[in-house]
Amino acid sequence: MDDQQKLQQMINELNVYKSQADLLQQQIDALNASMAELEVLKSTINEMKDKDSAESLIPVGGGAFMEGEIKNTSNVVMSIGAGVAVKQTTEEAIETINSQEEELKDNLDKALKSLQKVSDYIGQLSPAAENLARALQAEGKLPQQ
Repeated sequence: MDDQQKLQQMINELNVYKSQADLLQQQIDALNASMAELEVLKSTINEMKDKDSAESLIPVGGGAFMEGEIKNTSNVVMSIGAGVAVKQTTEEAIETINSQEEELKDNLDKALKSLQKVSDYIGQLSPAAENLARALQAEGKLPQQ
């Protein structure tokens, strides 16, 4: 393989790794958003669990809401995945949320480590590709940019 082919291979590899880094960043952003959502949920449950009732806006579809009253603040209907929801006490709901947060943190840690590895590899490959491109330009085998 000559140097021009090697450079093209390095550029292609960099493009693949940059795409992978972008996807990992999107995954990290989604995980952070999910964690923030769980924090809001936990805070809301903690605020409401000691009240006898609470006023709220109830979604009725199409982005519309109606004012309503929550009469039972001691139970929560929680989604547990796969389209399944269960009725839980507020304490059970907090435990479920804590478990979900731990799972998200584990996934976030894995995604951050993967992103770091990809970024490190890009950081190593980019200068090598730039050096090879400069050498090829100096030899007149690559047009000046």
